[in-house]
Amino acid sequence: MRVLGLMSGTSHDGIDSAIVDWSLEDGVLTGVIEQTGERPYDDDLRARIIAALPPGKVDMAEICRLDTLIGQAFAGAAEEAGPADLIASHGQTLFHWVEGPRVYGTLQLGQPAWIAERTGTPVVSDLRVRDVAAGGQGAPLVSYLDLLMLNGIEGRSGALNLGGIANLTVKDPAIAYDTGPACALIDAAAPPYDRDGLLGAAGKIDTDLLQSLLDEPYYAKEPPKTTGKELFTAGYVQANLPQEDLVATLTALTAETVAAEVRRHGLETLVVSGGGVRNPTLMRMLEERMSARIVRSDELGIPSDAKEAIAFSLLGWLTAHGLPATVPSCTGAKGSRILGTITPGAGPLRLPEPIEADIRFIHAIRRPGPTGDQVS
Repeated sequence: MRVLGLMSGTSHDGIDSAIVDWSLEDGVLTGVIEQTGERPYDDDLRARIIAALPPGKVDMAEICRLDTLIGQAFAGAAEEAGPADLIASHGQTLFHWVEGPRVYGTLQLGQPAWIAERTGTPVVSDLRVRDVAAGGQGAPLVSYLDLLMLNGIEGRSGALNLGGIANLTVKDPAIAYDTGPACALIDAAAPPYDRDGLLGAAGKIDTDLLQSLLDEPYYAKEPPKTTGKELFTAGYVQANLPQEDLVATLTALTAETVAAEVRRHGLETLVVSGGGVRNPTLMRMLEERMSARIVRSDELGIPSDAKEAIAFSLLGWLTAHGLPATVPSCTGAKGSRILGTITPGAGPLRLPEPIEADIRFIHAIRRPGPTGDQVS
């Protein structure tokens, strides 16, 4: 089954897409990545999303408009990506309701009816809330893919995604959680982002500010735990520093908080993905602070800039086949759940027959090379 995954994360800069042809045989799942892409939000929509994020205040009229406009943007991304048998749309997170150790709700906007109407294809959406209803954090849902990917790596290993927020999945024992900010605070200090890490490389780390930031209570909480721009807002850091010094300090904050968790779990190999891998200053700071071998997910056949879109493609495939898609030890839910709601396409809704499978391995996730060769 060819499933298009659509994802916009906490950087809220655009929509990542991935079409993956999934097949299952003898408990081994194979995914052929046929296409990946990115569609930036237009400037007006991105500005409206930013204005709606905490601590911004918006009324129900603006929520309705954003639900429609984001849905239409996702529909445009789906149309550009091309035909598929099913679409799995994450939407855009506007709020993640966290109080203490518990998540009470989560809100992703991007009305799926616009996607179904534009493409005529069934859409799986609203994938996080079922896990929340089961007592989970609703994240990191990418941990399902991470654990399958890590099964082929010997020794203590983990997977790190550097988006707006950093999340870590550890293979043994299987746990996953948000470690803190990845690029969110860096982007806020150097909008839209620190291109090639140049500002961070030019600046000097302010050790007093860094220590103050490391005193954030979130870092001391035990997993499972999740966070977002409800905590790490654009105004989270108030400091009278030259821009390059502020960016260097915030880059060091991400590196310090991630590296502390990698050391805590004694990881020997760390598979890294997300937009942060394109920041060489951040990657250098990570390498300086830990002994784990860093491997980009690209080396395992999973494009680092599309891993989350690929993960949501997988979640859509699981939902269509009646298979649960969460790992309770990673999200904190009382059990694994089938995720999402389904919006029919142009015709009657026809889903595959439900299957029972204990999926433990991804034998190969492959991307067609320019000569048609497969990259494992």
